[in-house]
Formats: sequence, C-alpha cells, structure tokens
Amino acid sequence: MRITLKLFATLGEFLPAGATANAAEVDVPDGASAHAVLDQFKVPRERAHLVMVNGIYLDARARDVCALQAGDALAIWPPVAGG
Repeated sequence: MRITLKLFATLGEFLPAGATANAAEVDVPDGASAHAVLDQFKVPRERAHLVMVNGIYLDARARDVCALQAGDALAIWPPVAGG
C-alpha cells in the first residue's frame, strides 16, 4: 500500500531519492505499523521523537500496534535541543 512518509529536520536524510518538501509517497506492507515503516527506511527508533499519523500523535506503545492504512500520512520529528 502507499502512504506519505514525512521526515523532518535531521531525519530527512532517510527519505528515498526524489522526495520533495520533506515528504515522499512510499510503498509499505499492508497494515504496517509506524515502527515497521521506520525499520523499512532505516530510521533509528531512538531518533523518532514525535510520531504522528494524519496529524494524531502516537505514543511509544501505539507505534508498534497502530496499523497504517493506504493514503495515511506518517510524520516524524527528531528530538530538538535548545529553545
């Protein structure tokens, strides 16, 4: 199935070639979890601080059990220092 993967700040390096504006349409297995997608694109889990599906925050437990659906947008931000 296809989803939109959005990786922000330093995580952008893990997006596939051809990504624009921090996002790419990607193919993932049906029912993949957020963590499964992270693993597929070799994004270190410890660098995924804020994880959202369609604008809804996923806590650490939900990242393994929430099944994504075709057309979903998975957005991930790293921890940010400073402020």
